[in-house]
Amino acid sequence: MPENINVHALLEGMTAALRRRLQEDGIDDPLMIGIQTGGVWVAEALHDKLQLQQPLGKLNISFYRDDFTRIGMHPQVQPSSLPFDVNDRHIILVDDVLHTGRTIRAALNEIFDYGRPASVILAALVVRSGRELPICADIVGEELQLSDRQHVKLTGPDPLKLAIQESK
Repeated sequence: MPENINVHALLEGMTAALRRRLQEDGIDDPLMIGIQTGGVWVAEALHDKLQLQQPLGKLNISFYRDDFTRIGMHPQVQPSSLPFDVNDRHIILVDDVLHTGRTIRAALNEIFDYGRPASVILAALVVRSGRELPICADIVGEELQLSDRQHVKLTGPDPLKLAIQESK
């Protein structure tokens, strides 16, 4: 397991992979949506590097989580903001860590409440072991095999830093 994960290098690799994917798929003007909070930080960096013309969308998936009644609402999470029409648009959905897949499921449910996109490309800074739903990222910064006691923590937004934390 890497001690120091170079987030800048991961973002550069993800930017290059996204450029290739968009070119291969013939997508000229995609929309980008980040999932609060860490996914928004990663999306802001990718949005800037890709020089996308459309504004960045931000999702708060709290009410869409299947465990909302158990975990409650995080008091610092901002409301969703999708300043564009998602119908028939190509979307890049960005999250910081893909673990169980439940966050992505919730994000897709919320996006589809706004409309029906033409496609969704999933980009995750870190993909870690422990998937519970059949969801995989199209663009990945780093894959980590972690124990159930280990967690990935992204801090930011400036600078973005990744740390592996051990539960007690």
